[in-house]
Amino acid sequence: MEGVAMALSSSSSSSLLHPLILSRTRPTNQYPFSIPTFPPPAVITNSAANRLRRRSSKCHAVTTSHPPPPAMDQNSDNDEAVLFGDPLIEAGRSEERVAVADYDWTEEWYPLYFARDVPDDAPLGLTVFDKQVVVYRDGAGQFRCYEDRCPHRLAKLSEGQITDGKLECLYHGWQFEGGEGKCVKIPQLPAGSTIPKSACVRSYEIRDSQGILWVWMSSRTPPNAKKLPWFESVAKPGYQEVSTIHELPYDHSILLENLMDPAHIPISHDGTDTSTSRKEAQPLLFEVTERSDRGFAGYWGREAEGLTSFLRFQAPCVLSNVREYTDANGEKHYATGLFLCRPAGQGKSMVLVQFGTTKGFKLAKWIPKWFIHNLSCKIFEQDMGFLSSQNEVLMKEKVPTKKLYINLRSSDTWVLEYRKWMDKVGHGMPYHLGHSTISLPQVPAVVEQAPAGFLARASASPPAKGGIMEMHAPNLTSRYFRHVVHCKECLGAFRTFNAARNVLSGAAVALVALAILASQRQWKAFLLVSAGLCLAGVHFTSTVIATKTTNFIRDHKR
Repeated sequence: MEGVAMALSSSSSSSLLHPLILSRTRPTNQYPFSIPTFPPPAVITNSAANRLRRRSSKCHAVTTSHPPPPAMDQNSDNDEAVLFGDPLIEAGRSEERVAVADYDWTEEWYPLYFARDVPDDAPLGLTVFDKQVVVYRDGAGQFRCYEDRCPHRLAKLSEGQITDGKLECLYHGWQFEGGEGKCVKIPQLPAGSTIPKSACVRSYEIRDSQGILWVWMSSRTPPNAKKLPWFESVAKPGYQEVSTIHELPYDHSILLENLMDPAHIPISHDGTDTSTSRKEAQPLLFEVTERSDRGFAGYWGREAEGLTSFLRFQAPCVLSNVREYTDANGEKHYATGLFLCRPAGQGKSMVLVQFGTTKGFKLAKWIPKWFIHNLSCKIFEQDMGFLSSQNEVLMKEKVPTKKLYINLRSSDTWVLEYRKWMDKVGHGMPYHLGHSTISLPQVPAVVEQAPAGFLARASASPPAKGGIMEMHAPNLTSRYFRHVVHCKECLGAFRTFNAARNVLSGAAVALVALAILASQRQWKAFLLVSAGLCLAGVHFTSTVIATKTTNFIRDHKR
C-alpha cells in the first residue's frame, strides 16, 4: 500500500504517477486499451450568423514617473515558440473551418458508480448529462437501470424502495422489475384487469466491468460491447488498487482538463506530501502519437527525464495514465491512474478514481480505505476553487477556449488536444465547449427541489432539508456531500465513529456522576480517570468525524 498511497498522494487530482516512486524508463507499447481508427471526418464552415465573437483585450502597463526601460523586440517569434496560439489574435479571426465527425453522445458507455458502493436496500438516483437515471439491485443481485421517473405521474423512482427485489414507486405503489422495466403491480387496478403495456418504465443497459458500473444511454441502437472500456493493466496479476469517488461542482470538461494537466501539480498541491513541491515546476515534454474521433494518446514527461508516462483519453470521458517500470529485482511492473469522468449535469461532474500497481505491498490490507480517502478529498479541495471559478467564467463568456486560454506548448498539450477533440464531436452532445466551437445547453439545468432516496437518507439529518419548492441541492463544496455519501467505506466509518462518540459521551457523563456519588477516594479516582479516558475517546472520534465533514482550507501564506 505504501507505493499505492504514494501514487495517490503524488498524483493529486491529475493523471500523474509521481516519478519518485518509479524508474525513469520509457514504457513499452502496452496500453490500457486501444482506440480504433475511423475514416477522415468531413469539414464544415461555421455560418456567419452562428459565429461567436469576442472583443479582444489588451494588457496595459501602469504609468509611472520613471522613464520606461529600453524597448525590447517583442515580435511573434517567441510567442509562436512557446504558445499554441494567441487568444488576442484568435479573437479577431472571423472564418473558422472545423473538422467534425459523426457522433451521438447516447451511443457511449458512461461510468456510473463503483459496484461495491451501490446500496443493497435502496435505489440510487444518478445523472448523465441532464438525463436522470435510477440504479438498484434486484432480487437476484443483478443491477438494473431505469429512467428516474414513474410512467404514472412522473414521481422519482429513486425516492422509492426495493420490495421483494422489485423497484416500487412510493407515490402510488407501482412496481417494476427486469431489464425491460416491466410494470408488475398496480395496487389501484381493478381485479382481473391487465396492466397496460404503456405502464413500463424506460430501461437502460447496465454492465459491471472490473468493478465499475457502465450505462449505455441509447434506446435506438443496441449496446456496443466493443466500446466498453477494458483496462489491461488493471487485469494484470497482482494488481493492487485504491479507488475513490467524488461529485464535483464544475463541468466534466473542466474536470478532465484538470486531470490531464500535470503542470499544475507542483504548484497547486505543493507540500501535500514530501514528494510534491513547487520547486519541481518545470517545462514538460509531450508527444502525441494517436488522434481520432475516439480520443487521443501519447507520451509525456519532464525535460530532464524524457517521455516516461503514457496518457490516453478515450471517448466519452475516460482518462488513463500508465507508467511501466522495473523494480530492484528486474521485474517489470505497471502503475496506473484511471479517471472516469461522468457528466452529471450542467456545472456538475462525478469522477471515479483508481490508482494501482502490479507490485504488491504487504501492509495494504492494514490501512483503512477511509483514511486514504482523506488525502484524495484534500487534493480535490485544493483545486476546487480554481475550477469552479473557471467554470463560472467560461459560462459567462460563452466563447470557445481559443479566445480565452493561453496554451503553452510545454504544459498544455493535452488540454488543447481535448478541446480540439470536442470540436470534432461536440455537435453530438447536449452542450459542449471546444477550442474553436461551442454549443450552449438547450434545456434548463436540473435542480433538485427535494432530497431523493438513498442519497437523501445518507446526507440529511433529519432526512428532510427544506420544504416543497425550496432549493435542495447537496452542497458539493462540502466533503461530506461530495464524497462521503457516495462511499460505503467512508459513510460506514462516519456512522461508526459517530455512534462511538455518542456512547463515550454518555459514559463520561455517567462516570462523572458516579464519581460525585462515590464515598471512597479510590473509587472517585478510578471513576474520574475512566471518565477522562472516555473524553479522550470523544476527542479522537470527533477528530475522525471532522475529517469526513471538514474541507481543506488554504492559509495563503508561505
